[in-house]
Amino acid sequence: MTGQDPAPPGAVTAPQGGALPSGDSAGRSPQATSFRTPAERNRTFLGILVNTGLANITTSYLWFALTFWAYLQTRNVIATGVIGGAYMLLIALSSISFGTFVDRYRKLSVMRFAAGFTLVMFVLAGVMFLVTPAAGLLDLQQPWFWVFTLIILIGAVVENMRNIALSTTVTILIEPDRRANANGLVGMVQGLMFIITSVLSGLSIGLIGMGWTIVVALVLTALAFAHLLTLRMPEEVRAAATDAQGGFDLRGSVAAVLAISGLFALILFSTFNNFVGGVYMALMDPYGLELFPVELWGTYFALGASGFIVGGALIGKFGLGPNPLRTMLIAVIMMGVVGAAFTLREWGWLYVLGIWLYLVLVPFVEAAEQTVIQRVVPLPRQGRVFGFAMAFESAAAPITAFLIAPIAQFWIIPYARSVEGAAQLAPLLGEGTSRGIALVFLVAGIVIIVAAVLAFLTPVYRRVSASYGRAAAEEAPAAEAP
Repeated sequence: MTGQDPAPPGAVTAPQGGALPSGDSAGRSPQATSFRTPAERNRTFLGILVNTGLANITTSYLWFALTFWAYLQTRNVIATGVIGGAYMLLIALSSISFGTFVDRYRKLSVMRFAAGFTLVMFVLAGVMFLVTPAAGLLDLQQPWFWVFTLIILIGAVVENMRNIALSTTVTILIEPDRRANANGLVGMVQGLMFIITSVLSGLSIGLIGMGWTIVVALVLTALAFAHLLTLRMPEEVRAAATDAQGGFDLRGSVAAVLAISGLFALILFSTFNNFVGGVYMALMDPYGLELFPVELWGTYFALGASGFIVGGALIGKFGLGPNPLRTMLIAVIMMGVVGAAFTLREWGWLYVLGIWLYLVLVPFVEAAEQTVIQRVVPLPRQGRVFGFAMAFESAAAPITAFLIAPIAQFWIIPYARSVEGAAQLAPLLGEGTSRGIALVFLVAGIVIIVAAVLAFLTPVYRRVSASYGRAAAEEAPAAEAP
């Protein structure tokens, strides 16, 4: 991860070393952008975005397939809850290291390392699937299922290092007033990922099985890795001058976050939102698989996931407005309303429509946080800030997933299916076999609404909004200068 491309003529490069350049503007600016036009840099960004999208599609395809396969073979929501929770927990444990590496090394080098590592892990998963008897691999009381799952999840988690690097390439390659739009394009790619993976994962498990699904994932991962080797980003001749230390710079990450007034509170709110979102992580697939066959569930989820593309396209076209944080909180309130209502009745069309509306809003929340960080945090620290945010926010969802899965499996779902429980829930939630999961979704949605409304009333909301406004005002004259 240390190879260097020769500097192009006229390039302006940052100095090597551990200390940050003095002055905020030196920290914010890309390292060398004067020798290429914004249109040329945008084409490079689109190439990186498409490649990262293919990698995300592949890892999500295999992860979705693993979740579908595990539930259909065991009919146990604990398995799906542990898979989802373990994924987020691994991200939480590794993201600070990922962010440190992004700050210390060139972004394309980080992406290539992550792609190669993921390919190796998927190869190991394929070998284990071949040599382990099916009965042993599907026995949750034996270690083989959990080892197999862990190998796949580690490969998928390391691939997430690329997403941190991608966020910093927005700062390097995209003009400040267009970064919200670029973050919207990232949301569109994520939406495409959900559509393709949900369809392919369901069809793969239903038609060709888990073994051939792993083969498909291996081929796609190898193609993405090969394409990544052809990409170049001459703006980053060498890694940015940074004060990042070692491979796990927790102190530097915390210092970078605390240096911006109110930034930690923004991350804390997103963490709480993810804490409640762990409910959906653990129970959304079991609810869908109770409503539809696995082949149809993948297709219907893909239909709902098209909302992700619509949301990203809206941001790409119109941006997030003068105050992305305000846009984010409004979107969170609307997400809470949708999350509380989309399972009030056990109707397939209502569930799919709710997923669509929910995913229209998700890009607004994610793009708003990214846009604020990209504008107020100096570039040499952005990797650690994005890594810290990912770690802190991801740590919340596993807690909820690990807690809610057994609670739903052993108490809420049996209560809702009992004669007494079904009668008590019928006036509010109607009738059906999944009224217990619907009750959990309803409570989670109400909690999200209350939290977002309270966030609007806090001094922190005003401080972060003011910090973003000042940074935008400082960058405007520089952008207008010849």
